[in-house]
Amino acid sequence: MFRIVATLARGAAAQACEDLADRHALPLLDQQIREAAAALDGSRRALAAALVQERTDADRHAALAARLADLEERAVAALRGNRDDLAGEAAEAIAGIEAEIRDLDAARAAFSREVAALRRTVREGARQIAELERGRRIAQAAEAARRLRDRRGAALPGTEAALAEAQATLRRLRERQAAEAACADALAAIEAEAGADVADRLEAAGFGRRTRPDRDGVMARLRARAAA
Repeated sequence: MFRIVATLARGAAAQACEDLADRHALPLLDQQIREAAAALDGSRRALAAALVQERTDADRHAALAARLADLEERAVAALRGNRDDLAGEAAEAIAGIEAEIRDLDAARAAFSREVAALRRTVREGARQIAELERGRRIAQAAEAARRLRDRRGAALPGTEAALAEAQATLRRLRERQAAEAACADALAAIEAEAGADVADRLEAAGFGRRTRPDRDGVMARLRARAAA
């Protein structure tokens, strides 16, 4: 029985942890991204220091190679001048420099491999953080949409009925306004027709400017053209 109770307690604790992580998933993701970015920044600084060391080793190698070439030239000159003692001292120094160059070459080769690996780590880390940032923005937008749906679903009782009543009122208002506009258009048309009828009767009686062609007007136009 004790084992069952202990197992249930561990299960409840694990479930509670999962529920807590789910409820705070976005803040948790933000913190994890910040920690990963801080670690990546440390890797970048380490890479920068490694590149500086690599250049320092290259400069040292070049200096040793120049010193070696100078000593060899002087040793050959000493041999030509029958100064085997000085040539021997130069040979001993040359051997030491060659050993130092050999050790430095081995160290530089190993260090170059480490720098290459560090470059790959920084490049991959930057890519993964960029992907996490994109995923975080998408998740944030989805969470905002979910909260909006939850708020809409948790509307106060009666909200839907009130919205339906408001929509019905708006519909009736639009219908009344449309009917009033139709009546106004009809009245305007009637008034226009009445005004046109009066104008036509006045024109037929010979008052005012003629707006319609008649026989006398057409004949006058034709005679003018014939005379021209």
